[in-house]
Amino acid sequence: MVKTLNGLIAILRGVQPSEVIAVANVLIEAGFTTIEVPLNSPEPLKSIELLSQHFGEAILIGAGTVCSARDVDAVQQAGARLVLSPNCDTQVIARTRELGLLSMPGVATPSEAFSALAAGAHALKLFPADVLGVASFKAWRSVLPQDSQMFAVGGVDLNNLLSFKQAGAAGAGLGSALYKPGMSLHELAANAQFFCTKWKG
Repeated sequence: MVKTLNGLIAILRGVQPSEVIAVANVLIEAGFTTIEVPLNSPEPLKSIELLSQHFGEAILIGAGTVCSARDVDAVQQAGARLVLSPNCDTQVIARTRELGLLSMPGVATPSEAFSALAAGAHALKLFPADVLGVASFKAWRSVLPQDSQMFAVGGVDLNNLLSFKQAGAAGAGLGSALYKPGMSLHELAANAQFFCTKWKG
């Protein structure tokens, strides 16, 4: 059972319910244990439900772009156990905690980071990571509580992944650099293997 937040998150923005299981199987085979379906994907709740039914708690199933407490209720009912947001909304964090789910809000300033932690966030999604840069990670790491888990999300690719890890990121969310709608499973498998090998190396 995957309960902890660490390592790489596969962000399947645009994935179709009809392909989500096949896509997830490829990712799991490469070494991914956390998969996120953003709510601005086609029929996202259906994809989350299918993942939950098929894999149970063998992987950590996340819902992304969660922007309201009502969204939290919906994704929990679909089977998600990780709630990711692009912003720091304390009501979303509170509802996520109430339902016993893991909370990872998006933060772009130290003030937002401290507010998110005070509200009960389990981890922080520094977004957009490519704009904040590696220097921000290093600076934030020096002032945030030592046990804070910081994830780099937004613009993370093979060129900057290890730099974020070395700067203190507990993990990274991988979007279009890993998965694009319509790509072949063969191409996805190659991408997934490259990222997992890079992260472990």
